[in-house]
Amino acid sequence: MRQRSARDQKRLDSGQVTNPKDLENLQSEIASLARRQGDLEDVVLEVMERHEAATERAAELAQRVEAVQAKAEDAVARRDAALGEIDGEAGTVRAERDSVAGTVPADLLKLYEKIREQQGGVGAARLFQRRCEGCRLELNITELNEVRAAPEDEVVRCENCRRVLVRTPESGL
Repeated sequence: MRQRSARDQKRLDSGQVTNPKDLENLQSEIASLARRQGDLEDVVLEVMERHEAATERAAELAQRVEAVQAKAEDAVARRDAALGEIDGEAGTVRAERDSVAGTVPADLLKLYEKIREQQGGVGAARLFQRRCEGCRLELNITELNEVRAAPEDEVVRCENCRRVLVRTPESGL
């Protein structure tokens, strides 16, 4: 378009065109080409501005993606560290449990395991302030009197959840 406009302008300036009608058409074409070139330049500028904005947005989004990925990696690292701690603690607790389980009579351990299986992993609960901490229900006075009357070495169970009740000095019994 620029070449055509320059060629037409050169023809106009050289004086080769002598016919007034051809001169008018040539001037009109040059003006039309200039308008068209201006319009195209405006479109190119708009496209360049959009491209620049899109490039900036893409860079911003890339930074956000990197930040989210860093947070995710940090969360995974913290999770893995916590799982390591939990596994270590679970091993320690298992060893302690095995040690204590060795001192418990076999029939009591068998009862505990049976209740634990039925009650979702908890076979014994502390009796605290007239309340079974397994089912969180308060024992009635009759049940409390039975617990008080039972010898210390007798296995006492909650009437509501059937867990073994662990009596401690804080129980008040």
